[in-house]
Amino acid sequence: MTTRRNFLKAGAAAATGVVFCSCGLAHKAHAQQSRQTLPVRVGGKRIKTIDIHSHCHFREAGAVLGADAAKLQLPPVNGAPEAFIEIDKRLAAMDSQAVDMEVLSINPFWYDRDRDLAEQIVKIQNEKLAELCASKPDRFAAFASLTLQAPDLAVQELETAVKKQGLKGAAIGGIVNGIEFSDSKFHPVWAKAEELGVPLFIHPQGVPELNKRLSGNGWLGNTIGNPLETTIALSHLIFEGTFDRFPRLKVIAAHGGGYLASYADRSDHACLVGPKGCNPNIRLEKAPSEYLKQIYFDSLVFTPEAIRHLVAQVGASQLVLGSDYPYPWQMAPVDHIFACASLSDDDKANILGQTAARLLGVAA
Repeated sequence: MTTRRNFLKAGAAAATGVVFCSCGLAHKAHAQQSRQTLPVRVGGKRIKTIDIHSHCHFREAGAVLGADAAKLQLPPVNGAPEAFIEIDKRLAAMDSQAVDMEVLSINPFWYDRDRDLAEQIVKIQNEKLAELCASKPDRFAAFASLTLQAPDLAVQELETAVKKQGLKGAAIGGIVNGIEFSDSKFHPVWAKAEELGVPLFIHPQGVPELNKRLSGNGWLGNTIGNPLETTIALSHLIFEGTFDRFPRLKVIAAHGGGYLASYADRSDHACLVGPKGCNPNIRLEKAPSEYLKQIYFDSLVFTPEAIRHLVAQVGASQLVLGSDYPYPWQMAPVDHIFACASLSDDDKANILGQTAARLLGVAA
């Protein structure tokens, strides 16, 4: 269990450059230039830091799940209990991370539930998210949950969430019951998001069909599987022409977008090398790698060098801050942005909060 004390101790250990993990290994964390604190300033200018990637759960939603609640809301990972937010503890953790605002989301666990139950879960969660954000509007915003297995219902939920509940977009998984997001059944949802001008935050759930190969040491189902699912989801949206159909659709990809940005140029050659694997009726309006410049990516890639590489591929304008809190992937999410020497002050300010503020329509 990740407690406030353990969180800060881990952060202190990371700051000294040594982190111990349960794999029985010790490794050096990347040396950061300095530990940032609130208020964060770039070039002498106060910056509102906005963490686009942070999680929560509500016991009220779990209550309708019955015996499945613990399994779905409290997986055996560090930090899981703290997803049930206690305001003072969460604010203290945010302060320690130099985060002014968290954008809360809930990883989808209801896509395989029947329509009525899923609708009930989503309704409770969106109401509780709105209530929490209204209680601390300077510290919290949120992405709505959607019943994506019923796209007609998801369209209604998204409109209600944005227009009536003040939520800033929606969090979605990487696939829905084996159906890719590029499938035409989801087009009404993307059209509604485009109409409302709100972002969709893609957070993967892993690739269960690879569970056998990903078993063993290293938690590979998450370590490799989650970024792989995002890579697949984004690639389908590109190659199936979804981004051409919805050119104003705003997508934010968790975990730096998975592996896509690290090998995007390969996508540009696929249909030249293997035309039989490509649909001649789908004619993309630009090279596949060019679509990365209209997708947003969170900064959860851990090191200044990884940030430099991601910016080189997609542009600094497409990055937003992300931590994955309360799961302790990145104890000091602001620090590696400051430590990236290739970023200008304007780049840093945008990544830390100004780009997210524009995406969400909140004060910067």
